[in-house]
Amino acid sequence: MKPDRTVIALAITSGVLLVSAVFAPQSLVFLLALGLAKGLVVLGLVLLMRTGLVSFGQGLYYGLGAYAAAVLANQGQLSDAALMLLAGTLASAAVAAVLGLLLARYRQIFFSMLTLAFSMILYGALVKSSALGSTDGFNLHAASFAGIALGADVQRRVFFAATVVVAFIAACLLHRLLSGHWGRLATAVADNELRVEYLGASAYRVVYVNYVFAGALAGLGGACAALAVGHVDPEMTYWTTSGEFVFISILGGVQNVLAPFISALVFEGVRTLANQYAPNVWQMMLGLAMLAIIMFLPSGLWSLARRLRRTA
Repeated sequence: MKPDRTVIALAITSGVLLVSAVFAPQSLVFLLALGLAKGLVVLGLVLLMRTGLVSFGQGLYYGLGAYAAAVLANQGQLSDAALMLLAGTLASAAVAAVLGLLLARYRQIFFSMLTLAFSMILYGALVKSSALGSTDGFNLHAASFAGIALGADVQRRVFFAATVVVAFIAACLLHRLLSGHWGRLATAVADNELRVEYLGASAYRVVYVNYVFAGALAGLGGACAALAVGHVDPEMTYWTTSGEFVFISILGGVQNVLAPFISALVFEGVRTLANQYAPNVWQMMLGLAMLAIIMFLPSGLWSLARRLRRTA
């Protein structure tokens, strides 16, 4: 077997992205930041898929993390980006810890539909809330990071660099988790839950912990996206947003923690180009891309990297 170089690849990729935070044009920095933010959400979704579950409601935690960061800045008067990232992660983790007590009991389509239902409940509440901007949402602004004041010309670059760092840490943690006993246990739950119980492990506990972890990652991604865009709205919790995350996870595959970020960046790049050059048919282009992947790369884009590694 060839040695696992995932952490090295993550470090090299993160280093390149940190350099790009300094020299890349603002438009590219924005695109990369949004792609990495969505990659964090998909990273948690991959963890659930490894456990045999598909969530159609990760928009719940994505939007919750974004709104928690925005509320902290606008109503809490705490405009520090580091605190906003922490608030988004903790808020989503707390809600996932509560909802997970129920959701960890369900499997297959029942789990998927319940996650979707909770996401739409939050969407409905946000749409009806005039205090949170209703359908228009509201803007947010962070003027500092970890207590260091930032000039207007470097804020977006610093926030992008912070997103790169937290994405690197999250990917390394999840890689270590999946490479160890817990990762094998999660796969065993997906394969045969009854045998896991016979061996003395708790399938419910595995699903619950993975769900909370996925919720926390989605909240972190939502807070990163809120900082990148500077605006939050209920569409972040809508079912189409959750569908995007599932699309991205299928696009990249679940074999490696790098796959969610690669597929998210590819997705954002293709959508941006399609919106620019074919604004009326970009959804059709994405649909055709999905069809091609299912037919020719059922394991996702990462399967190409695996084939190249085998031939090297």
